[in-house]
Amino acid sequence: MAEKQTILGRIAQLAKANINALLDKAEDPQKMIDQLIRDYTNSIIEAENAIAQTLGNLRMAERDYEEDVKAAADWGQKAAAASAKADSLRAAGDEAGADKWDNLAKVALGKQIQFENEIKTEEPAL
Repeated sequence: MAEKQTILGRIAQLAKANINALLDKAEDPQKMIDQLIRDYTNSIIEAENAIAQTLGNLRMAERDYEEDVKAAADWGQKAAAASAKADSLRAAGDEAGADKWDNLAKVALGKQIQFENEIKTEEPAL
């Protein structure tokens, strides 16, 4: 004799069958793999773009650093030249001319210090 099923048992069996059918439709393994491949490919592209951006920023920072080092050295040389000119004018008895060149030397030293401070702030980033 066939075993009788209760109404609740039949409803439960139908619900399980419907749920399994929905899961089978929703989870096509090939589609899931294709989507995973697309997602990973997009992630790789995003990572490559981020790396390229970071390398570009690093190269720009290195270039700025080198320019600042050169500018600091140039302003230091200008300050030394202006100071030497002031000393020679002072030795010749031209105090007004010497003061003018001393002021130029101070401006050049200020610029040198400014670039040296920029160098100090840029060094940790490199």
